[in-house]
Amino acid sequence: MNSLRRFSASAACLLLPAAGLILTSGTAHAAGASTCSQSRLPLPDPSCQPGAFNPDVTQDTINSTICVSGWTKTVRPPASYTNALKARQITEYGYNDTDLSDYEEDHFVPLELGGAPRDPKNLWPEPRYGDVQAGDKDQVENKLKKAVCDGSVTLDAARNAIVTDWTTALANLGLE
Repeated sequence: MNSLRRFSASAACLLLPAAGLILTSGTAHAAGASTCSQSRLPLPDPSCQPGAFNPDVTQDTINSTICVSGWTKTVRPPASYTNALKARQITEYGYNDTDLSDYEEDHFVPLELGGAPRDPKNLWPEPRYGDVQAGDKDQVENKLKKAVCDGSVTLDAARNAIVTDWTTALANLGLE
């Protein structure tokens, strides 16, 4: 009987994707169904992208990692990886616009602050349109990195501020 159950479970794992379904937590969902909410835009859905850190970046290592000019280029994942992830996540967010060029596959905790380069919990399709856009966050990231590297803000404080709400991070840290 156990062999039959294992066979049935294995067969289901093979047949569900072929039928356009995915298995999550024991429940089949239609592939492409929205699983992440847009309600917090311009922030990602924290249940989908809570952020993640690169373990190589700590307060003690900032002078050999994030504060070195060009360091982020050494850890940035290739476009082939981020574009495939972006396409999948656009569906997960249920965006009507599925044009990849209308989104930046953004690191929620930026590489400039030691965000995890390839962790899907730290990457999300941030819209390049609307009142608050992807480019606006880039400016905040650069100012936070400068503050961390000049010692006016700790790495943990900058990370916490950007994850809490990047649109208020600079004001909350007294950097505006």
